[in-house]
Amino acid sequence: MDLTHETMLELSKVWGLFYLILFSIGVIIYTFWPSNKARFDRAETDIFVKDDTPWR
Repeated sequence: MDLTHETMLELSKVWGLFYLILFSIGVIIYTFWPSNKARFDRAETDIFVKDDTPWR
């Protein structure tokens, strides 16, 4: 196998694409995992509970 610049460029593009696809799938799975629902619901409403007064 001849490792030219073009070969290494194509290889890095393919593996980079697979890496980003797998990372995106992992983020989506983490987001919609049932045990994380309480954490995300608390983060959604926590900001309003702590900031109920105007800034001074």
